[in-house]
Amino acid sequence: MKRAALFLLSLTFALAAEDPAWAPLNKAFEALRLHDYDTAIPLFEQAVSLAPGRADIRKNLAYTLLKTGETPAAREQFGEAMGLDPADLHLALEYAFLCFEATDNAPARKAEARRIFDRVRTAQDAVTAATAAQAFQNIDAPLEAGIARWKTVLATSPPTFSAHYELAQLAEQRDDLALAATHYTASFRLLPERKSVLLELARVESARGNSEAATAALIAASRADEPRAAELARERLPNRYPYVYEFRQALELDPKNTTLHRELAWLLLSMSEKDESKRVEAEHEFQTIVSAAPDDYLAAAQLGLLYLQRNDPAATAVLRNVLDHADAATANRVRTALKLPLVLQENHAATAASDPRILGEQSYNSGFLKDAKRYFQQAHEQNPVDASVILKLGWTNNLLHDDQTALRWFNQARRSADPAISTEAGRAYNNLRPALAPLRTTVWIYPLLSTRWSDLFGYGQIKTEIRQKRFPFLQPYASVRFVGDARRTTGGPAPQNLSESAFILAAGVSTHPWHNASAWFEAGGMFGYLNTTREQDYRGGITWNRTFGKSLAAESAGWFFETTDDSVFVSHFQNDLIIYSQNRTGYTSAFGPFKTQMFWNTNITFDAKLLYWATFAETGPGVRFRHPAMPRSMSVTLSAVRGIYLINEANPGRPNFNDLRAGIWYAFTK
Repeated sequence: MKRAALFLLSLTFALAAEDPAWAPLNKAFEALRLHDYDTAIPLFEQAVSLAPGRADIRKNLAYTLLKTGETPAAREQFGEAMGLDPADLHLALEYAFLCFEATDNAPARKAEARRIFDRVRTAQDAVTAATAAQAFQNIDAPLEAGIARWKTVLATSPPTFSAHYELAQLAEQRDDLALAATHYTASFRLLPERKSVLLELARVESARGNSEAATAALIAASRADEPRAAELARERLPNRYPYVYEFRQALELDPKNTTLHRELAWLLLSMSEKDESKRVEAEHEFQTIVSAAPDDYLAAAQLGLLYLQRNDPAATAVLRNVLDHADAATANRVRTALKLPLVLQENHAATAASDPRILGEQSYNSGFLKDAKRYFQQAHEQNPVDASVILKLGWTNNLLHDDQTALRWFNQARRSADPAISTEAGRAYNNLRPALAPLRTTVWIYPLLSTRWSDLFGYGQIKTEIRQKRFPFLQPYASVRFVGDARRTTGGPAPQNLSESAFILAAGVSTHPWHNASAWFEAGGMFGYLNTTREQDYRGGITWNRTFGKSLAAESAGWFFETTDDSVFVSHFQNDLIIYSQNRTGYTSAFGPFKTQMFWNTNITFDAKLLYWATFAETGPGVRFRHPAMPRSMSVTLSAVRGIYLINEANPGRPNFNDLRAGIWYAFTK
C-alpha cells in the first residue's frame, strides 16, 4: 500500500513537472467544485496561456464562461478548441449552436454553423449525426425558401434596398457568396448612405478570396461619414497607404464619396511633382469635388491654381469665387499664389475654434487622446497630404496603444518632403516596426582587440525570430553565430586555440523579456572555417541586463550603473555552465561632438567545472564613446583591467594578468 501511494505521489509530481498548466488547472477545478466560477475563469485563462495548444483547457473554460452568461467569450473559446481538435464532434456541435444563436456578424456566424452541421451530419456516431442533420435541415430549408422568395420579389417588383439586402444576408448564410456579393453591392447602390453595408460586402468578398474587391469596400467605408463603420474599416485595412488603383476601385463602388475623391486628388497632386501626367488626373478629381461640394473652397482654390498653371481662362472665375467666399486662410493662399496683398485675419479666434487640426493639438496636449484622434482624422480628410497631421495621427494612435494603426501613419509620414517630419516619422517607424513584424532579424557584431592575447577577436550573430500570437511566451528563431580570431593559437610547446574559429548554425527558442530577464535554448552545429571540424552544438541560458541612470543615449549628463549577467550552458565546452557578471559604474557626459562614458569595470566569471580559464575576476577603468555621425547603436569601448585567476590548477601562466581592450559594438534590427 505504501509503495502504491508512493508511486501515485511520484506520478503526480512527474505529471505536474511535465505539464506547465497543472498548477492553475488544479486550482481551477477546485474552484469549480465550489461553484466559484469567478475564481475559476482567470485560472483557466492562465492555464490556456501556459498551454495554448490544449483543446481540453479551452473547452473547460468555455463551459465555465457559459455558466456565467458570457456567451460570446464562450463561443470564441469553443471555436479555438475546435480548431485544435476538429475530431471532437460534440465540441463542434457546441460551437455551431452558439454560432447560430450569435447576434454579432450574424450572417457569417450562421453560415459557419451551417457548414459545421453539414460536416458533422456524416459522422459515424449515429446520435451525433442525427442531431447535426436535423440542425442542418432546420437552418438550410428556411434559407432556401427565403432566397427563392426574395428572388421572386425582385423579379416581379421594383428593386428596393430591403429586398437586395435581405437576399444578400440569406445567401451569405447559405454560403452562396457570389450571390451575396451581388446583392450587397446592389443594396448599397440603392442606399449609399448605409456605409455599414460595405463592411458586409468586404467580409463576403474576403471569404470568397476576392481580396481586391474586399479592400475597395473597406477603403470606401473608411472614408465614410458613418464613424463606427469608418473605424471598423480602418482596423481591417492593410497596414499601408492605398494605391491609386485601389482608390479608383473604391470610387467605382461609391462614386459619390467626396472624401474619397478629395484624398485621391491630393495624392495625385503630390505624385504630379514627379509624374506630370498625374496633374490631369488630379485636376479631374478636383473638378468632381467642386461639382459635388461647391463650398469646398480649399479644393476649389487648388483647382483654380491648376487652371492658372496651364493658362485656362476658367481660372479667373474659380479663384474669384474663392476670394469672395472662402475663409481668410484659404483666401490668403490664393492671394499669395496671385501675388496679391494679404488680408489680416480678424476672425482668427473663431477660425481656430473650428479648425480640427488646432482642436486636435489642444486635445493632444491636454491628454484627451481619443478626441485628438477624431480631430486629426477630420483634419487629414480635409487635407490628406498634410504630413504634420499624419505624423500626429501616428503619435496619437501610438499613445492609445494601437501600434498597428500608428505604424501605418508613421509609414506615410516618413515619405514627407519635409526633412524634419520624415526623420521623426522614420525613427518612430523603425522603432515600432520590429515589435510588430512577424519576422524580426537582429544583427550584431563586436570586433575586439586584446593586448593580453595579442589578438583581434571577432564575434557576431544574425538571428531571425518568428513573432506570432500562437507563441504567447516563446519566440522560435534561427541563428548564425560567428566566433573567430586572427592569431588562432597561443603558440608555445602546447598551443591552445584562442577561439572556436567557427560558424554556429542553430535553431532555438527564447522567452519574451520579463523584468529585463529572458531564457533561451538552441540546438545546431558548429562548422570550423579553418578546417573540416564539424560538431553538434547545444547551448542555452538565462540573461539579465539593466542600466540605471543616464545611458549613452540619454539627452543629459549624469551617473549610471550598468550590469550584464549571464548563465550559459555550452555542450562542446565539456557540457560546462559558465556564469559571468560584467558591471560598469561611471558618468555620462559629452566632450565636443562625442557622447562619452567614463566608468570603472568590475567583472567576475566562473564555471561549474571550475576550469582555470573560466574562473577569474578583473577590474579597471574604461571609456565608451560615440560620435553623432555614427549609427545610434554603434559605440567604441576602451578598457584597461587587472585580473586574477581564482583557480590556478592546470594554469600554464601566471595567476595575474593585465589587459588593454578596444572593441566596437554595432547592432541593428530589421
